[in-house]
Amino acid sequence: MKKLFIITGEYSGDIHAANVVRELKALDCDLQIEAVGGINLENEGVKLFADQSKMSAMGISPKILYNHYKLGKSIVDYLKNEYKPDLVLLVDYGAFNLSIAKFLHSAGIKVFYYIPPQVWASRKYRIKLIQKFVDKVLCIFPFEKPLYAQYGIDCHYCGHPLVAQLPAAAGRREFFRNHDLDPERKLVSVFPGSREFELKNLMSVFQETVRKLRQRHPDLQFCFSQAPNLSDEVYQKYLGDCDVKVIKGENQALLSVSDALILASGTVALEACLYKTPMIIAYRGPQLFYWIYLLVRCIKRVSLPNIIADKSIVPEILQGKVTPLNITYEIEELLYNKTKREENIKSLGEVREFLSNKNSALEAAKVIDIELFS
Repeated sequence: MKKLFIITGEYSGDIHAANVVRELKALDCDLQIEAVGGINLENEGVKLFADQSKMSAMGISPKILYNHYKLGKSIVDYLKNEYKPDLVLLVDYGAFNLSIAKFLHSAGIKVFYYIPPQVWASRKYRIKLIQKFVDKVLCIFPFEKPLYAQYGIDCHYCGHPLVAQLPAAAGRREFFRNHDLDPERKLVSVFPGSREFELKNLMSVFQETVRKLRQRHPDLQFCFSQAPNLSDEVYQKYLGDCDVKVIKGENQALLSVSDALILASGTVALEACLYKTPMIIAYRGPQLFYWIYLLVRCIKRVSLPNIIADKSIVPEILQGKVTPLNITYEIEELLYNKTKREENIKSLGEVREFLSNKNSALEAAKVIDIELFS
């Protein structure tokens, strides 16, 4: 029996990896699979070597660095000396996974990378690491394949996972009825992020923005989205006594039925784009990390819709400009400036045309199947 080992680092990576495993099962692959992952991989019957829950910490504190080093060493030792996989599939989580790839390569273990680091956005030097230590890249954006080809890297374009996996838009009236919302009033939804450090840096300014918008537009209603990986205890810690409705674990439905969105940057922006829901991106973090980001970035745009379209579609409010006044202005434009709103929705629809209709997880599974069993 062939052996596959998967390494993820965040909740989204766990979802994508689980979808690949599901497609491998559908292909009737005779595979033993173990992983560093979470509940989604576990639900697919994958044995977890380690849980990823502590890997998504943000920062470079000695404790975080030590924990990552310790976990990385235990993974490499296990794969070299005990599990001895035929293939290791890395999923996203660039800094950690590229470090692991180096050691796996030196041990003679074959490495594939699904959803590779966005070297076209920042830290382009990483492509040299991929060139040295990764046997095949399974990329998700069409413009990545020619980029990797320039470096002689074996690359297969799988298509973006969201295209096939994103649920259809929810029924607005049914959703509003289920959550005691008024279907005749506009809904502004706030997505403050899926990591605790994002709540720490963004929740207060988002709450103040909601208060300001309520004062100026009493007809508006609001929701906060709670990412499913965040415990109620952690979320409540930053939400405090704010009287805004919180909806947990229904991200896509909420994105699809809202009239406008306030988002922390991330994949959620592309999800919203595919639903053609007008949005703004507001993001800030520790100033040191922002300065580092400015040094390593390759492009000036932050949100995926803007990057894919190579033009500014989604307003991006960053760092010191993240204020209730600035966010309020952009949301008002998207809600009440009819011309701007229509142009925005049209441009969001055009982004979809840049992405293929491929089933990304199935494409990745087929490549793995061919590699292991052909």
